[in-house]
Amino acid sequence: METVVEVIESLQDIPQDEWNILTEGNPFVSHQFLHQLHTSGCASTRTGWRPRFLVIRRQGRVEAAMILYAKYHSRGEYVFDHAWAHAYERNGLDYYPKLVSAVPFTPVTGPRLLASNDADKALLVQASVQFAQESGVSSLHVLFPSASDVEILRDAGLLLRESVQFHWVNHDYKTYEQFLDSMTREKRKKIKQDNRRVAEAGVTFKRVTGDAITKEDLDFFYTCYKLTYENHYSSPYLTKAFFAEIQKSMGANLLLIIAEQHGKPIAVALNVVGPDALYGRYWGTTKFVSGLHFELCYMQAISYCIEASIPVFEGGAQGEHKLSRGLEPTPTWSAHWIADARFESAIQEFLGQETAHVNEYIDELTERAPFKRAP
Repeated sequence: METVVEVIESLQDIPQDEWNILTEGNPFVSHQFLHQLHTSGCASTRTGWRPRFLVIRRQGRVEAAMILYAKYHSRGEYVFDHAWAHAYERNGLDYYPKLVSAVPFTPVTGPRLLASNDADKALLVQASVQFAQESGVSSLHVLFPSASDVEILRDAGLLLRESVQFHWVNHDYKTYEQFLDSMTREKRKKIKQDNRRVAEAGVTFKRVTGDAITKEDLDFFYTCYKLTYENHYSSPYLTKAFFAEIQKSMGANLLLIIAEQHGKPIAVALNVVGPDALYGRYWGTTKFVSGLHFELCYMQAISYCIEASIPVFEGGAQGEHKLSRGLEPTPTWSAHWIADARFESAIQEFLGQETAHVNEYIDELTERAPFKRAP
């Protein structure tokens, strides 16, 4: 059977069902999510994300695919390589453009090599390295790949980089109270104090999903989303049009948790529901209430996971403060191919040292976990 490897710049050229059957149900690599990122202009050549997706076809049908972008900056990636770019610049070399396999603006682990078997995954890696060589780019980076993809990338000779996020794990909790009871007295008391302060401020919470999400809900969410960026003197990556379109095309995967004070919305968190995880993505508030951020973004999401028997809640990038709320330090990975042999050797040495520090950090955080120790 003839195998054809090609580069595409628009998912419009790929049937949605052929693409989605390869995604393992992950909402962030779905045809709908990625296509709306492109058509809304959020991830486009204009914003420094030029789609260069690799596709393997057999008898005209898509059998495997790799999300790939030509990047002209390192924004919106959450695996920081600015020091590498500066080193290239100091030596009179161009670091950009580079090739990046990632979901734009989304630091979430998931499949990057979309295929039903390891042979096709290995073929995708081989094709991506060849494409990088032919394109003359400085490097190829695969960000937040799944565990199975990491092994394929390692076997192909790419350099691995370890980072850490904070994920909550559902240890078969039957109730939210059972989860709280698994924590030390001090941490449990602090969570309950925050919960009480929020309740005494007259704040209640409601959950809205799917078709029940109204235009007014989305408008309020986007107001809060923009405020979060403005408070950090920045501009949002994503547009209101993007959120409106994914609400239409994949609304069943969206969960809005809205905080109301005396019946009026004051804050909101947008979560994405996957087949085996809940992903905390964006939040914002129109007023400060002590304890509201923790309650809305973490404790309400954890409660939802327990009720829905969802195994994992991923609370987003960075943040040691999540540890005290029961989220556990969890390794994440990226893989890197470097064209220049001198820089590859230097980066490999750096990654060896960095990985040792990251593992020490994870061990230290694990020792500080808020859970009761087994006798």
